Amino acid sequence: MIDSHCHLDSKDFDADRDEVIARALAAGVETMVAIGTGDGPPDLEAGIRLADKHDAFYATVGVHPHDASKATPETFKRLAELLKHPKVVAAGEIGLDYHYDFSPRDTQRAVFIEQMRIAADAGKPIVIHTREAWEDTVALISEHWRGGGIMHCFSGGAGEARQALALGFHLSFGGIVTFPKALNIQDAAKSTPADRLLIETDAPYLAPVPKRGKRNEPAYIVETARKLADLRGESLEAVAQTTASNFRKLCLGYTQ
Repeated sequence: MIDSHCHLDSKDFDADRDEVIARALAAGVETMVAIGTGDGPPDLEAGIRLADKHDAFYATVGVHPHDASKATPETFKRLAELLKHPKVVAAGEIGLDYHYDFSPRDTQRAVFIEQMRIAADAGKPIVIHTREAWEDTVALISEHWRGGGIMHCFSGGAGEARQALALGFHLSFGGIVTFPKALNIQDAAKSTPADRLLIETDAPYLAPVPKRGKRNEPAYIVETARKLADLRGESLEAVAQTTASNFRKLCLGYTQ
């Protein structure tokens, strides 16, 4: 299995990061993607530091919408440079978050647009964070993006899934899909074409049932994959193989 989105740079893992990684490998997680937004600019290398240290990691680089107000012209210049790093597979997570509004919405939109431009120049996919901002996110992608990407921790229903798929995106499902009341997300998971399906943990957040409420970690992705298999009438092995193959094709440029 491939965990397409985790935050193992988080302070939540400072005490036992190596043990967490070992548990993931033992559980059958062959690859983890360290999302490189960290605490925001000027540091853009939170994911790269893990990827440089551990063979099992790839990384992304990007400015999270929470940190959009921290971005400067130097940030964008550095982002373009880091997208050339051999273990950086995407720009992300980028997008819009209107729930917290930690950065002004017009600033979020401007930083999102600029990062899409930089990713396009680099030929890299984008990893989208959107919360309570679906219509604006879709509108900006439609206007400014022509390429693949990942809807991180997809939490919409079948209608939003169709919109994202029409834009060429993969849908990445996390622990929320295991929650009993997440019926809309489960409907989307059932209808997502096999070649657009990904899985993630978003660790340390959103641990799946039966670990809900605990610190999430990449080893728990097995529970998410198992739920997807149940929803789709497939085997756990099939979901693991399909999602890993999809990630390799989208982010690494080949299929196994």
